[in-house]
Amino acid sequence: MSISDQALIARVVAKQDQHAFAQLVLRYQSQLRTWARRLCDGDHHLADDLAQEAFIKAYAALPAYRAEAKFSTWLYRITFNIAANRWRAKKLQWCQLDERDQQDEASNEVHDFAVKRDVEAAIRQLSAPQQLAIKLSFEDGFSHSEVAEIMGVPLGTVKTHVLRGKQKLEQLLASWSNDE
Repeated sequence: MSISDQALIARVVAKQDQHAFAQLVLRYQSQLRTWARRLCDGDHHLADDLAQEAFIKAYAALPAYRAEAKFSTWLYRITFNIAANRWRAKKLQWCQLDERDQQDEASNEVHDFAVKRDVEAAIRQLSAPQQLAIKLSFEDGFSHSEVAEIMGVPLGTVKTHVLRGKQKLEQLLASWSNDE
């Protein structure tokens, strides 16, 4: 039987139970590292550093955790804040498309690459909040309310970012639907 996140958190806060926190780390480390890789352009080492720093900050801040959001959403928010601070300080390459040599690939792979490149280029033309809201919603599969919690903004603001971002993407990518 698995112990709930809330029970583990209560043990950590009440007794500084490092074993309970280790169980939380084991439960969430894989998905947190995966998301951290997306935040730092696929750099596995940097993603591991971000995840480790997030868990360290989470441990220190656990007494302040109010359980208004899922624990995983809270962790994602901490990770995002760390990445955003590094990005602002220009210590992190933020969500760039990896453009590797594709010349020897099959034509459909080249086409897929072109589509991805154009979509990424279009996404980069959105405002930073629109980019983040769209990536969290569509690439990472978070609900709008979870995105609002991660971004630290009201739900209506997230919905506006997603709607306006989608509208701008449709305009920017209109040539793709005309070509095919």
